[in-house]
Amino acid sequence: MANTNKAFSNAEVSAFCDQIAVILQSGISTMEGITIMLEDTEDAGERVVLEKILEGIRETGSFTRALESTDMFPKYMISMVEIGEETGKLDDVMASLATHYEREDELNKSIRNTITYPLIMAGMMVVVIIVLLVKVMPIFNQVFIQLGTEMTGFSKALMSIGSAISNYSLALIILLVLIIVCALLAVKTEGGRKTARNIGYRFKGIKRLYENTAACRFAGAMALTLSSGLHPERSMELVEALNDDPRFEEKLDACKDRIAEGMDMAQALHETGIFSGVYSRMASVGQKTGSMDKTMNRIADLYQDEIDNRMNNILAVLEPTLVVALSIIVGIILLSVMFPLMGIMSTL
Repeated sequence: MANTNKAFSNAEVSAFCDQIAVILQSGISTMEGITIMLEDTEDAGERVVLEKILEGIRETGSFTRALESTDMFPKYMISMVEIGEETGKLDDVMASLATHYEREDELNKSIRNTITYPLIMAGMMVVVIIVLLVKVMPIFNQVFIQLGTEMTGFSKALMSIGSAISNYSLALIILLVLIIVCALLAVKTEGGRKTARNIGYRFKGIKRLYENTAACRFAGAMALTLSSGLHPERSMELVEALNDDPRFEEKLDACKDRIAEGMDMAQALHETGIFSGVYSRMASVGQKTGSMDKTMNRIADLYQDEIDNRMNNILAVLEPTLVVALSIIVGIILLSVMFPLMGIMSTL
């Protein structure tokens, strides 16, 4: 917990929940625990939040309302804390929330790393190509002029492109800024994310990644709600608030309808396509043995491993592909001037 300007990140929420879980499991009340945390912290932003939580507990007597008054914690966490207080299982709920948000943080990091690395590589490719066209090609052109000739064909076209980039550099910079802004909007706004997701669903590999991510979050959240003693119907309602995938939401709605009609949860999860294959069989076994919460937690871990492996495989393919692509492009640009130059030199 480092600032009071925006909601806490998943990692910060996980750390907070873990501290509270340890405090409660030690037999210390939430008020005493927050007081201890307040005495130990040296971070000014964290101190402000803890003071507000402590004040909220004193005024309302409710840990849930105190957390809610800070506007720093996710709504899902607030709902689960309220359930923990009502059922007397707040220590278990906080420990489960710590695991849940730690998993969310790892999931987001995996996604960011998979996206960031190719973008950096692509950016380096563009920079290298621009340098070749704007700085290197004019040098070769001067050599051709000194030899009493000029560039022709493909090399001349590349030279023209380099000249255009140099002459309209300001316009290109503005265009680049606009592209970056549009990319940020696509990531930060709901409409942008929806558009990007619709595009991603057209590709089999990305579609599978979206589905696994949604299923991983679903399984992790269901493990938490079920372990808190909630009925499947109520668990589904809480978990649905975490979902940001419209297509997965359709599966959740269909699953809820089947459960409301009396179908057992494992079968509903299988028929609606939320789980398939080994995950569906695991859910069925968990339903029969009465350990669905533990099974869901195990399924979430397996999905996390599968997502990590898939993203590592994507990076393993992208890295050499981008390097080869850059080598080919640079080679084509240089050979387009080297071959004519060698021809001219051979006639001298």
